[in-house]
Amino acid sequence: MPHVAALYRYPVKGFTPEPQQQLTVQADGRIAGDRVLAFRFASDVEPRDRDGLDYWPKSRGLALMDFPSLARLRLAFDGATLRISEGERLLVSAPLDDQGRRELEEAVTAYVAGTTDARRLDVEGALPLRLVGDGRTSRFQDRPRGFVSLHGAASVRDVDAEVSAPVDDRRFRSNIVIEGTEPWEELGWEGSIRIGDVFFDVQQPIERCAAIMANPDTGERDARLLRLLTTTFGQPEATLGILLLPTHGEGVVHEGDEIVFGAPAA
Repeated sequence: MPHVAALYRYPVKGFTPEPQQQLTVQADGRIAGDRVLAFRFASDVEPRDRDGLDYWPKSRGLALMDFPSLARLRLAFDGATLRISEGERLLVSAPLDDQGRRELEEAVTAYVAGTTDARRLDVEGALPLRLVGDGRTSRFQDRPRGFVSLHGAASVRDVDAEVSAPVDDRRFRSNIVIEGTEPWEELGWEGSIRIGDVFFDVQQPIERCAAIMANPDTGERDARLLRLLTTTFGQPEATLGILLLPTHGEGVVHEGDEIVFGAPAA
């Protein structure tokens, strides 16, 4: 039986995840505490409008797609204080008041400046970085509508078997990782599913970007996974995982919850 193997939220857009034992799915289709902060370039600290919704293009701030060195950082966020480390070395720990935000911005800027990604900050309008978000409102997803992301661990193992670099679930940055399915099975799901006490409509497969090529331990691009997905696996577009939208308000998903297929009860 397909079931939840791991759960993740990503408090800061483009940074590493925090494993969770349960996730609260909000009625707006987003995870509570997920992508509630982002480091934006100086020239782009306001959202854009797309279909009447806030949209924050990931190309206008720090994100793994362009800054693979971010993968080496580990963070913890308790809703008030953000702590960022590189391995055992603490880079910064600060609250989200004005002074704390400046400390966080300066520490992250200094970190990136000391990596091979430094040149990407050397463009007009990039600096100074600005930490945006209130730490509560989930709003920095890649898509205006938000969505909950899910992939099967078997699909990732199928990819890992084809490359020499280590490939695990962290590269694909989903909220929900499941076991108990065949490789790529989730790409064929349609209609409604239930996970825990949350009903979802399956929306579409997730088209992937260069973020998946960054090794989550070294921060180096060590696997040409986009090409692998379109050649070895014959996909027209590089995809792995699916997007979901809740249909009956908010609810909670737990590790171990089974995936139940079929239309939700009225």
